[in-house]
Amino acid sequence: MSDTTPITIIGTGFAGLGMGIKLKEAGFHDFVILEQADEVGGTWRDNQYPGCACDVQSALYSFSFEQNPNWSRTFAEQEEILDYLKYCARKYDLYPHIRFHQQVAGARFDEASQTWTVETANAPAMWDYMAKKGLNPGDAIDRNDPEKPEYQSLRTNILISGMGGLSTPAYPNIPGVERFEGKSFHSQNWDHDYDLKGKRVAVIGTGASAIQFVPEVAKDAAQLDLYQRTPPWIMEKPDRPFSKLERTAFRHVPGALNTLRQSIYWKLEARVVAFALSPRLMKVAELDARRLIRKQIKDPVLRKKVTPDYTIGCKRILMSNNYYPALAQDNVDVITDGIQEVRPHSIIDKTGKEREIDALIYGTGFRATEPLPEGMVFGRGGQDLIHAWRDGAEAYKGTTVTGFPNFFMMVGPNTGLAHTSLVYMIECQIEYILDAITKMRQNGWQSVDVQPEVQREFNEDIQSRLDGSVWQDGGCNSWYIDENGKNTTLWPSFTWHFRHLTSRFDAAQYHCEPAETPITAAPEPATA
Repeated sequence: MSDTTPITIIGTGFAGLGMGIKLKEAGFHDFVILEQADEVGGTWRDNQYPGCACDVQSALYSFSFEQNPNWSRTFAEQEEILDYLKYCARKYDLYPHIRFHQQVAGARFDEASQTWTVETANAPAMWDYMAKKGLNPGDAIDRNDPEKPEYQSLRTNILISGMGGLSTPAYPNIPGVERFEGKSFHSQNWDHDYDLKGKRVAVIGTGASAIQFVPEVAKDAAQLDLYQRTPPWIMEKPDRPFSKLERTAFRHVPGALNTLRQSIYWKLEARVVAFALSPRLMKVAELDARRLIRKQIKDPVLRKKVTPDYTIGCKRILMSNNYYPALAQDNVDVITDGIQEVRPHSIIDKTGKEREIDALIYGTGFRATEPLPEGMVFGRGGQDLIHAWRDGAEAYKGTTVTGFPNFFMMVGPNTGLAHTSLVYMIECQIEYILDAITKMRQNGWQSVDVQPEVQREFNEDIQSRLDGSVWQDGGCNSWYIDENGKNTTLWPSFTWHFRHLTSRFDAAQYHCEPAETPITAAPEPATA
């Protein structure tokens, strides 16, 4: 196995696989994809909790160049999406490019050679080490610890991160959690070997994952205590199986599936008007959400607990048909008093009431505003990416960061969406990165680095667009906003506008260094 490669991609979710597919189609075959697990799939491999499904219609939540006529229903479930990603990896022959069980431990740019050195470790060995040290995913590793797994080095000219913004689990800082002696796990690391039947279960968090798995847990648990800090706004999910006739049409009628895809896209795209341009229009959606609460919850006390006091859309709007009915079951309690401490076999809320539990499940989401730990990525002059982001994460077009040449991010800062399919944004970034790589080869550039003033002006424009949006002024604290009060997560406009911005690599906005001792090879001819 070579320790040098022209292009390195991190991750095998939609971003990493899509990038690999498009590289091969363009004739670039000399690349590797690093994956910490033993299979492709990204978030759809890692999240296997009961009830896991997508909240964007499956016809749109897929590659535009690989539309799937075999979706079983309007909103695909986790297993079906994972099967789709595996299919794409097989069809486009990506498996020979993937190095499994490779956890990226760090990456450093070398200014002399204008290349990146990526350090990797055997992932299972690293996970065992972290468990032994009591470390969670995303925690910094002591590089000087002699017990840590050995690192291997890979030198690459171009480094592409496809790790995603929702890949590092977030854990609450609650006194006593380390002393809990029952079973505990995060929704992303669901323990399917632990039988919840007849157990007393506590769930912390009421985000997108929790509203999917809570109804499933409530079916089995003797008692389910749901600790809610802030209730989400929830809409009915218009989900149903596709009929046999529809699936036949998708397979045999040219354009049938794409027509459905386009109709979904434009319907969802229209939501931007209310989210970003005229938040007063969100009142219409709020009326529908309130009707759902009245329809599915009869107890006035519970109804009050689950009714938000902020503008709908300020936090992520969730979709479910069975969450509210689950909360109304006799074996489910919604607790809004906060948690004072966790004891070996119980939780004490802030009123002093103690509740015995057997299992603790974290539905606390992900570290969206801090997807990378400190000490992970170092650019020019040894600058840590996290230090460069000390005032909030930002990038140029969500893809490149000044001072970090040849480092491209997919699903980077301010590319997240609250209204439509993230796969659309990923495809835009793939085309931008591919054009950058093509121009680098054509012009003999060893490195490209976005100019500081270009990045600054771009992000000033993003923040000005966010001002007045429902996400910024909706009266809530959300995971879209970092500790500085800056929205580093969402794209504040139409996705077709992002596609226009990323339609070509605008080299004039970059410092482009000519190659002296390039490590890259010319691309092989594209195969038919």
